[in-house]
Amino acid sequence: MHLRSLLLLPLLAFGLIGCKDDSAPANQAAAPTQSFHWKMVTTWPKNAPGTGTAAERLAERINAMSAGRLTIKVYAAGELVPALEVFDAVSRGTAELGHGTPYYWKGKVPAAQFFGAVPFGLSTLEMNAWLSHGGGQALWDEAYAPFGLKPLTAGNSTMQMGGWFNKEINSLDDIKGLKIRMPGIGGEVWSRLGATTVVLPGGEIFTALQTGAIDATDWVSPYNDLAFGLQKAAKYYYYPGWQEPQSVLELLINQKAFDALPADLQAIVTEAARASTLDMMDDYVFNNALALDELKKSGTQLKRFPDPVLQAMQHETEQVLGELAAQSELNGRIWASMKAFQALATSMQALSEKELYDWR
Repeated sequence: MHLRSLLLLPLLAFGLIGCKDDSAPANQAAAPTQSFHWKMVTTWPKNAPGTGTAAERLAERINAMSAGRLTIKVYAAGELVPALEVFDAVSRGTAELGHGTPYYWKGKVPAAQFFGAVPFGLSTLEMNAWLSHGGGQALWDEAYAPFGLKPLTAGNSTMQMGGWFNKEINSLDDIKGLKIRMPGIGGEVWSRLGATTVVLPGGEIFTALQTGAIDATDWVSPYNDLAFGLQKAAKYYYYPGWQEPQSVLELLINQKAFDALPADLQAIVTEAARASTLDMMDDYVFNNALALDELKKSGTQLKRFPDPVLQAMQHETEQVLGELAAQSELNGRIWASMKAFQALATSMQALSEKELYDWR
């Protein structure tokens, strides 16, 4: 064979291999892409600023990132299930997702209280760091696993206010007999100091405060409180928010539904939740500043809890946390991990953020 022919053989072979097969049916379709349609139930009133809108934006983000392969329909509190039944609804598969806050489930999962808001505890940035790098997420997963749930952070309302009151708190005696809406560990502390505490979903707070069914309430901070008109139902706005130095909003995911997703959609849900946390932090820092200014202009009376009251609250908090940690081996590990990280973080913050805020 001629040398030129020998040199052309590999090229011809490559060309034949790479040629389109014109004999294949022209109408042969690509394999269909599987799509998923999920429901998200929330503990928030529809379109509630910050909280309700965060759930809506999370759903929109997942839809966009997945190019429509995973779509989420959001149901506000009461539209599909009542606010305080979100945990059960996701656990049994009525909805694939839930959006709320962990301390609402303390009756079912006492350990959940550690992952929402711990009085006098971690700040927003510290909580995020503990969950993502300090072993907190693994402990949270362990706490929810028996219920078939996977938890993720999906927001944080940052440091809150101490609450709205229709009577002044000048001493510990003023707490005795006080009727206050306060969930979580903070509510237990109020109870131990002589108050009567109740847990109400957000949509019921204004009416309860206005009618005198309760004397006081926490909710969130100026951004949400102004939107609810709480300044029209109470005289005094107290600070600091000792009971919630930060407050995690969680995405509850039905574990079986999550496991049924392909790996890329699992990653999209996880990263969309992470983005929602940062988005909400930005939302609250910006809008709290605007709302507080508006509340001041409207005549809201800002009050600081007296030091003896805060000292008593801190003492009772330590007692409550110690008892909660002693309830189970898991609780003990969670509290030990969180407390150890808080000690480290406090040393760093004393040299950094605290110094800056003091000089500002």
